[in-house]
Amino acid sequence: MNVYLSEFIGTALMILLGNGVVANVVLKDTKGNNSGWMVITTAWALAVFVGVVVAGPHSGAHLNPIVSLGLAIAGKFSWALVPGYAGAQVAGAMTGAFLVWLMYKDHFDATEDQGLKAAPFATGPAIRNYTSNLISEIIGTFVLIFVIFYFTDANMGTKEEATPIGLGSLGAIPVAFLVWVIGLGLGGTTGYAINPARDLGPRIVHALIPMKGKGGSDWAYAWVPIIGPIIGSSLAALAFLALNP
Repeated sequence: MNVYLSEFIGTALMILLGNGVVANVVLKDTKGNNSGWMVITTAWALAVFVGVVVAGPHSGAHLNPIVSLGLAIAGKFSWALVPGYAGAQVAGAMTGAFLVWLMYKDHFDATEDQGLKAAPFATGPAIRNYTSNLISEIIGTFVLIFVIFYFTDANMGTKEEATPIGLGSLGAIPVAFLVWVIGLGLGGTTGYAINPARDLGPRIVHALIPMKGKGGSDWAYAWVPIIGPIIGSSLAALAFLALNP
């Protein structure tokens, strides 16, 4: 399978399931309404697991532009492939978010709160303080990328080409647990985007779809889940290189 198609499909599945659980928990009259943060963080971890299992044997299952970025900084992934991976990931995230809207359309329409309508698409801060929000995304992303280096021994692709690592279901389990604990331990401030594609792609979809009474897409905040992860990933790669010269 083409590596870009693999990233597209893996990311779409991850967002369909991850954003889907948010819709199930926050939208009116769903079977999972108001089932809580543990349900969201658990399902998001499993959503990452599904995406990694599907894409891992073909593209290395980055599913996140800052994974590609971190590996490139560490010299383990070709810089030439980063834009293509990022584009495929954003497109996959948009597709997954659109499918969530189609599936839960009646519940979106039944929900009056505009913030709850937006929640299944993009992240937002619990307390809006851009400095604190940015720091939260930096820290969360640093943990994600730094630990992933040790899970994979920085082998998610080579410097020359995107060599598949063949994680399979067993290799995907540690990554799923990592995302789970980040959500539980660090996700309470910003909703732990830790992935620019995961936030930007669905936010674009929210802005474009003809949703009843949807409100704005909060573009004033949109830079935080992009810049924060870029900084966090870069710092994690530099820390890894410092410890593993």
